[in-house]
Formats: sequence, C-alpha cells, structure tokens
Amino acid sequence: METHRNYVLGNAPSELQRLALQHRLWQPLAEAGWRRAGLHEGSTVLDLGCGPGFAAVDLARLVGLQGRVLGLDSNAAFRAHARQLAQEADLPQIEIRAHDLCRDPLPLQGFDLAWCRWVAMFLPVLEPLLAQIEAAVRPGGAVLFHEYVDWRSFGLHPHGTALGQFAEVVLHTFLASGGDPDVNRRLPSLLAARGWRIEALQALPAVGGPDSWVADWLEPFVLVQGERLQSQGVWSAAAAQAVAEELAAARRDPGSVWMGPTVLELRARRL
Repeated sequence: METHRNYVLGNAPSELQRLALQHRLWQPLAEAGWRRAGLHEGSTVLDLGCGPGFAAVDLARLVGLQGRVLGLDSNAAFRAHARQLAQEADLPQIEIRAHDLCRDPLPLQGFDLAWCRWVAMFLPVLEPLLAQIEAAVRPGGAVLFHEYVDWRSFGLHPHGTALGQFAEVVLHTFLASGGDPDVNRRLPSLLAARGWRIEALQALPAVGGPDSWVADWLEPFVLVQGERLQSQGVWSAAAAQAVAEELAAARRDPGSVWMGPTVLELRARRL
C-alpha cells in the first residue's frame, strides 16, 4: 500500500512554479556540490525526496545514458510531474518510485551518491533513513545533504520587521509538523557516529540586494506561503499587507539586504 506524506508547503500550481524557480536559482550550487562528491558520467544516484523532479533531470543529464537516477518521493502529484519531465526530456535513465523515507526500505543497489536537499528538515525521525542510506550507498560512495543549519538567518534588512514575524510563523509550521528546520546541526554528528567520514561542511550563504538571485528566490516564497498561511488561518491579511509594503520598500532601496536561511553542504563518504 502506498504511503502518502503531505508536503508541508503544499503542492498547488503556485508552489510548483516556485519550486521550479528555486531549483533554477540554486542549480549552480547543487551541481558544484554533486561534482565535489564525485558525480560523473555513468554514476548511479539516489535522489531522496525528489519532489517534482527538477534535480533528477539535471542529475540524469550529467550521468548520461550509462548512469542511473532513482528518485523517491511520497507525493503522488510530484511523482507524476517528475515522470512527465523525464519523458519530455527523453531521459530513460530516470526512474521515479513511490516511497516514504520514514518507513519504506531503500533499495540495496550500491549507489555512488545519495542526494538530499530540503527533505531531511521535514522528517520527524532521521535514524531509519540514515541506517538505510548506509546500506544503499556502496563503500566509497557519498551522501550529500543541502539542508538548513540556521533558519533564523532568514531576513530582510533594514525593512523586514513584518517579514521577521512571517518567518517565525513559517518556522512554527515546520516544527508543528514534526520537522527540524536546522537539521544540519545534527546530521554530521549522526553520520560520524555511524562510521561515515565527514569530508566537507561548507556554508552556502544566500545574501544579496533587491536585484539579486536571493531576492528572486525569497520574494516568491514569502508571497506564495503567505497566501497558504492565510488560508490556514495562522496569518492575517493585515500582516500580509505589512509584508507587501516592506517588500516594496526594499525594491526601492538599492541598499536593502536579503538573507536566506543558511544552507550547509554536508558531504560524507562511506568507508
């Protein structure tokens, strides 16, 4: 029986569009991390929580027809989108499967790389996944996490008082769902205790002005999730209007500073 785990931020068309934009903006940092982990043509990759498939497509193009990308996700709408992307891009090396990362066993196929971005932060428990990654990745293979290490670094300066309140509400929704937005504070130690060699802990800061990629990334997040929070009754129209006014003020101020939640690249090698 298929297990479905709801994505905390929803899968409305507006969220799907935002995820596509987010991946495009973060793609250079993701690809650099993949290559540092040893990804090459012919590699086999396990895409944990592949979502709508944007990263899976890029991974498949890098590993080529001699490689393989297996994407796992519990969200049926996202899986359907990922399969459509793979078909449209003519990438038969992509396979997408229904999978609950907290319950279902990972395939034991000796993957070269396990990739996980903004997924572990939503899991209520980590140990089942970490134990299975150890079994799924071949000796000498790697696991690469891009997860937050400091959610509260998210902000807009000097115009972001209402935005700071928005960030706290979003943080509360993550915690209420059983997740841990700062999960990469724990993951390195948990992996090291299992015998993985920690190869890299690299901060990926997202800081920029009103015309930067950081603003392009965070403004849609604020607007799309602000609407979702209002529909849930945890964010008011007045508060949303205050945020909109701050966003407008930031666009007019060439000295305004956007800061994203700090992402930590964690790369570990199975011995």
